[in-house]
Amino acid sequence: MPRQRYLKLLHGNFLAMPERERFRFGHELSASARQISDQELSLLLDGEWRSRLTGAWLIGIDRRTQFHSRLHTMLLDSELVYSGQGYCFAFARFANESAAASLVAYLDRYLPDPTCYYNQDWAMGALLHLDDRLRTDHAARFLAPDGLWARSAVRDQDPATLKEKIDRLCAFAETIAS
Repeated sequence: MPRQRYLKLLHGNFLAMPERERFRFGHELSASARQISDQELSLLLDGEWRSRLTGAWLIGIDRRTQFHSRLHTMLLDSELVYSGQGYCFAFARFANESAAASLVAYLDRYLPDPTCYYNQDWAMGALLHLDDRLRTDHAARFLAPDGLWARSAVRDQDPATLKEKIDRLCAFAETIAS
């Protein structure tokens, strides 16, 4: 696996890369996602945040939904910084009701704490993305004027902007995976 891939995945930094470089990165990422075994992915998920972030992205790119339960537990546990970004991306790519339920469970757990800055922004962006894809409205109760979002640590972030970022990441993934 290429060294320091996680730096490009972190925060979706690759979106700011020049088009040629982003295309090359995407091609390599997609090839890795297809070639890596489930056992190797499990090893990545057992590692520190960099390997977990990378593993989750590879799972999301290849839509390996068999990892849903494990990613659900890891997201709710929020043991390591930044790795939750990858879990949220994977759930957005799974594009199913189970993925939406995992994001809702996460937001229910972490939005009520106004001092907690974890991955609520990524979870909300992914949930809004799924609401759009699945024609559901799971995010509405969080985003109500007096809802949990308005009282959360990430209340100053615009949910529409967060959704747009996840939309862009998933569009990139769709392009490289095809």
